[in-house]
Amino acid sequence: MYAIAVNDGHLQWCEHDALPSPGGSEILIDVAWAGMNRADVMQRDGGYPPPKGASAILGLEVSGVVAAVGPAAERFRVGDPVCALLAGGGYAEQVLVNEAQALRIPEGMTLRNAAALPEVFATAWLNLYMEADLREGERVLLHAGASGVGTAAIQLCSALGNPCFVTVGSQAKIDACRKLGAEGGWNRHEGSFVEAVKAWGEVDVILDPVGGDYPGWNQKVLKQDGRIVLIAFMGGREAQLDLGTMLMKRQRLIGSTLRSRSPSSKGSVMDALHAHVWPLLESDRIRPLVNRTFPIQQADDAMRYLEENSSTGKVLLSVSGA
Repeated sequence: MYAIAVNDGHLQWCEHDALPSPGGSEILIDVAWAGMNRADVMQRDGGYPPPKGASAILGLEVSGVVAAVGPAAERFRVGDPVCALLAGGGYAEQVLVNEAQALRIPEGMTLRNAAALPEVFATAWLNLYMEADLREGERVLLHAGASGVGTAAIQLCSALGNPCFVTVGSQAKIDACRKLGAEGGWNRHEGSFVEAVKAWGEVDVILDPVGGDYPGWNQKVLKQDGRIVLIAFMGGREAQLDLGTMLMKRQRLIGSTLRSRSPSSKGSVMDALHAHVWPLLESDRIRPLVNRTFPIQQADDAMRYLEENSSTGKVLLSVSGA
């Protein structure tokens, strides 16, 4: 089969070994579209290796059609259109995954749009509604609000009764996030967000993929019993926290990753998406936000575009027919 290889920091579409037949509860998917994520950039640069036993090929989410099923697989049949959450291997013609990590695409949705669902909506749901136990009416601060995860989180917050405020990189992105349901926003290039968020109102939960200076600033806008969920450290892996404030206000800092979780753990997240998020998608209350698509042969160009931080929503790679 063909797949993406990383050669001297560049992404090249070339021949790889064929995948084995699915075993146990695995399914083999003919990939139609693959989603591109910041984690893929980090892996390309050597900073985010795949978990033990996972494919070294980039790609954490795909959509496609089931090509074969393992002897213990029960959820899918050959020909089913699915999207899947992966630990790796998505930038390829085919991928093997435990069936627990896949879902049939929402009713009426294209394979193209379905590729923009698994990683971002799973990350948003896991960290807001499972890790932080976000309740209706609680207020949320979303950093990198125009990212794939951010745009998914805004829509979930809006649909489920959680007012949210975003930090982004431009006024245009603030405007785009407002259209998705954010109540307010702050341009990160103008410095600390603290006073702007305080003017909007203190928050109960913060989703932070930035790290660096942000955790300390987060504490200043967090209510008593507030939760910070740290999911990445784009701004640096060292931070200063006021432990006195953390104790007195009973603040919680939660570190969370999705990729390294077991298939059963990821399956629990996917089951939650099917129960709570798929109905919102099928009723058009929320939607995947695709910013731009590239042929898989142009994956290098697509990743450079992602790194420019000009996108709002997802960047996708077209694989079928490549």
